[in-house]
Amino acid sequence: MSTQQVEVRDSVVIRFAGDSGDGMQMTGTRFTETSALAGNDIATLPDYPAEIRAPAGSLGGVSGFQVQFSSERVFTPGDRPDVLVAMNPAAMARNLRDLDRGAVVIVDEDQFTEKNLKRAGFETSPLEDGRLDDFRLLRVPITSITVEALKAVEGLGARDRERSRNFFALGLTYHMFGRDMSATQHWIRSKFRDPATRDANLLAMQKGYDYGVTVEAVAHKVHVPAAEIEPGTYRSITGNKATALGFAAAAQLAERPLVQATYPITPASDILHELSALKHFDVRTVQAEDEIAAACMAIGASYAGSIGLTSSSGPGIALKGEALGLAVGTELPLIVINVQRAGPSTGMPTKTEQADLLQALYGRHGESPLVVLAPSTPADCFAMAVESVRLALKYMTPVIFLSDGYIANSAEPWRIPQVSDLPSLKVANAEAGAAGEPFLPFARDPETLARPWAIPGTPGLEHRIGGLEKQDQTGNISYDPANHQRMTDLRQAKIDRIAFDIPEQDVFGDQEGDVLVLGWGGTYGAIHTAVMRARRAGMKVGHAHLRYLNPMPRNLPELFGRYRRVLVPELNNGQLATVLRGRYLLDLVSHTKVEGLPFRVSELLDRLLELKVTA
Repeated sequence: MSTQQVEVRDSVVIRFAGDSGDGMQMTGTRFTETSALAGNDIATLPDYPAEIRAPAGSLGGVSGFQVQFSSERVFTPGDRPDVLVAMNPAAMARNLRDLDRGAVVIVDEDQFTEKNLKRAGFETSPLEDGRLDDFRLLRVPITSITVEALKAVEGLGARDRERSRNFFALGLTYHMFGRDMSATQHWIRSKFRDPATRDANLLAMQKGYDYGVTVEAVAHKVHVPAAEIEPGTYRSITGNKATALGFAAAAQLAERPLVQATYPITPASDILHELSALKHFDVRTVQAEDEIAAACMAIGASYAGSIGLTSSSGPGIALKGEALGLAVGTELPLIVINVQRAGPSTGMPTKTEQADLLQALYGRHGESPLVVLAPSTPADCFAMAVESVRLALKYMTPVIFLSDGYIANSAEPWRIPQVSDLPSLKVANAEAGAAGEPFLPFARDPETLARPWAIPGTPGLEHRIGGLEKQDQTGNISYDPANHQRMTDLRQAKIDRIAFDIPEQDVFGDQEGDVLVLGWGGTYGAIHTAVMRARRAGMKVGHAHLRYLNPMPRNLPELFGRYRRVLVPELNNGQLATVLRGRYLLDLVSHTKVEGLPFRVSELLDRLLELKVTA
């Protein structure tokens, strides 16, 4: 140990890659949480194939997990890895192009067989043909060492022993970056109930760590100091987990049951999994037979006085469209989560995209206005879930919570809020008037234009409900043209009024100048980092990130007038740009990408510098 060099760095990006069955997501998650416990700021990018079990060793079956851990605040998982752990040739083939010269490449050399090389499309071995000369290559016989070491564990076959090689790789990286293994050891003991599996994983991880200690090739160690962060209690959290906790907390704040009715779909299913474990917080979950049934069940829950919640991704949201129109017409506080993924149709279900914005804003028949909110980071999902419930209950309106696959699966530190700091969301139920006075289910609050929430079974509150147009005030069925115009206008005015109940749009960076970068959703981290770097390069640039997409913040026109150019980066073909052009007659620059991957900081910075030249 005394001969080992220790390099201190501000941040490191590491990517674990292997077959979809090699445990790369588990490995990356454990490394992430250990780094968080060490005090680093973190940001992650899980990347996995759509197939449950793609052919072993194939390019289509590669699963990856990238994490940036830092002594400073980070907003993205990093553009390019400093370290690549490639568990087979396919993992190297898929990821080598992302590395810069000098990056560390750790390989399981046992897997670079003729058969596996051919599956990955290599005619010659990259370990021997010179294509890795620009990198620092560490050839480690991970499989053979793991299998040999685990012969001491009774009850394991050869294949079972080989399955633990991801923990060997994890132990090796723990040594390289000076990580304490105790938290992962505790996790293994609690996660794996089978004694043989538990002992195998513990031993494999220790062998990987010991290999780093004893082998001269791994003598160089890297230390990333702890980050200085605001005092408080933190945990690492993904967007889907934060979403589930946010809606469960909001239901408690509203003092109402939460009923989630949903149909499983990637990448939204984890929300159902998380909420199903919160029954003790008056959370009820229902796995419906299809998307339409799920939406209608949630509407029924809202009608009965609960917080009705349904979740899906783009294809499922399309199926829920008619039910969403019903919720608009009946003016019930339905919450709809859309965790966007790459389309169209099934598309690339495990990849991220932002192409459902127009669907969220307009994807219903008739004039069907509703609220659309978009969290910007994994941790922000908690706050925006609470905000979704606040607006839904206060204004008796459906709300679409527009997340995306990147936010859903990525992780970052989350400062757990104090319960005393959270707002009360309690809304009173309707009450019967004086004897002889008719109940008016569509009478409106003069401030919010919300109708009363009449709980079925309450004496004196009998009224009609359904999808046909309602008569103003009484709620009776009406085909009167003037009444339809009035009810349409009232429903729109109610949504428009919310613009005065949400914060004005803030701007990070320069408050006026060359370029305003306007983003939404999971592009936050890449835009924020690119803007910081552009300002260091001398540009006067600001970053505004929309969390309220309908209605939008009322001060946007004034913001646009402070900058010479407005740049709108999106992971679609320009949907927000289209809306802004139509709504504000704004001459903007649209920057788009639909590769199923988030923006890199470098590509946004390059676009900003181009605008500086042409401004």
